[in-house]
Amino acid sequence: MKFHTFSGETPAEALKKAQLECGENALVINTKQIRKKTISTSALYEVVVAVEEDQPTPPKTPEYKESRYKNSDDVLFSLSEAAKQISQIAQATTDNMGTPHQPRAAEKAVNNEGLGDIKNEITKLADKIKLIQEMFWEEKSHVRNNLAIPSEFSEIYKLAKISGMGEDHLENIMNLTLEHMPPRMKNSSETIKRYFQVLLRKLIPVRVEAEMPKGSKRVMMFVGPTGVGKTTTIAKLAARYSYIQEKRSKVGIITLDTYRIGAVEQLFQYAKMMRLPIEDVVEPSDFDNALSSLSHCDVILIDTVGSSQYDKDKLLKLNKFIQSSNFQIDVNLVLSAGSKLEDLKEIYKNFSFLDIDTLIFTKFDETKVFGTIFSLIYDIDKPVSYFSIGQEVPDDIVPASSDFLVECILDGFEKKRGEHGKSSK
Repeated sequence: MKFHTFSGETPAEALKKAQLECGENALVINTKQIRKKTISTSALYEVVVAVEEDQPTPPKTPEYKESRYKNSDDVLFSLSEAAKQISQIAQATTDNMGTPHQPRAAEKAVNNEGLGDIKNEITKLADKIKLIQEMFWEEKSHVRNNLAIPSEFSEIYKLAKISGMGEDHLENIMNLTLEHMPPRMKNSSETIKRYFQVLLRKLIPVRVEAEMPKGSKRVMMFVGPTGVGKTTTIAKLAARYSYIQEKRSKVGIITLDTYRIGAVEQLFQYAKMMRLPIEDVVEPSDFDNALSSLSHCDVILIDTVGSSQYDKDKLLKLNKFIQSSNFQIDVNLVLSAGSKLEDLKEIYKNFSFLDIDTLIFTKFDETKVFGTIFSLIYDIDKPVSYFSIGQEVPDDIVPASSDFLVECILDGFEKKRGEHGKSSK
């Protein structure tokens, strides 16, 4: 077997030269970049192919067709066609092997020879798919800030990228994966995905829902922008703590959202249906009195007015309520899962002076992109406590789980997974 080396400004150009010189049956041994693109020089790629010594070298052709692998659409089309061919060949093989009668010796020889040809064709097609994948991956490498990611990682990289995860976070996690992943696991996209999932789970801080010690009290304030679902989230948690959990708690509600009559009425209706005490407060000076009137409760949930992250007056008034109280208050920032990463960061930045304890994400059923949640948590290192996964009160809320969030990031949201999580509690 003889080895030949060809170079070009792209992998496709180098491969084209190899095919012209050595023919379609040449086996590609290696494809690599030997010079990076700069302002004054173009990139240079090298392809090494092997040719059987007894195989005649085809004559050079002065003219040739334009490369099929110029853009992503062509690559995806080629992969699709190759996959169809493999499927057809595999089906033909299955049909052959499933023949009920026992063939005679001559027929066996013919069938064995045919099966050998089929296996060879499958191997060649699989090699072509891998080559196309590697070519496309190499040509797009500049988009990934020159991060040297093997082609076997292309699937998990794409899933993480389309999830909305921040570029810098994705690059950091890819580096961690490449650095610490055992070499034997790097040849399979399935093992790569499993390892990536484990790594993501370890990077997501979660506030575990624990049973409250006897005699303890928990005061929870819910803050966040307008329209994220704070009032509905409070109603869901009120029902969860007072009726759904195995150990039921006495729950009381306070509303500071006196600006919106509709929101006040809605919360009063929820409290009435669940037979829970509720207080409304207008001024910070009355806040401690309301808390004292609910001192018999194990859990006190406080609804606040929805505020733009840029409305400093409302945010400062919220802080006055917190500072005027002698009670220890857990401040929960409620955010919509469908918000853009830049908006989530800006919201957190402007609410953070309230000393946020945990995050709650709502509206999981209204988005398909969850990498933004991971990136925010990764950036600020604050735990997440609950996910609101639908509109139904009280059912559609689940304790936060890193497993559930990672599945949403890589595989998309499925409500049944969240419901499974609820039933386990």
